[in-house]
Amino acid sequence: MPKPKINKTEQDKLARFERIKKAITALEKQQALLLKQGELAPQGAWVARYQVRQHLKKYWYYKLQTPSPYFQCATLSKLSKYKHLGKAGTPEHIDAVMSVFRRSVWDDIQKIIDTLDECLLDIRSGSEQEEEEPQD
Repeated sequence: MPKPKINKTEQDKLARFERIKKAITALEKQQALLLKQGELAPQGAWVARYQVRQHLKKYWYYKLQTPSPYFQCATLSKLSKYKHLGKAGTPEHIDAVMSVFRRSVWDDIQKIIDTLDECLLDIRSGSEQEEEEPQD
């Protein structure tokens, strides 16, 4: 039995659909590479610099901070918004900075994937082209 012929419009839709699927696959591979590089910081986390004054001296330290409690406290059985990182350049400080970077890139990639998923829905449902109500 011969294959049904696909008109030019359907061929175009199919080609665009496949290009979007390939782009999503490439972006998901980038996310996988990010995970191989290390853990992601919690959603919305940032590295904050703070000052401690002691005996007429000032010391600068860093902490990983989140908008709501996330980190387990060492002595208490509750959560904290802060994770002490120590001085600039310590392994903990650099790991936290890189985890915030990875989280940011991950989230940006995810937004693009979500947008492309919406494009797939538009193509699949035929809602790329909608009739408008006439304006009076």
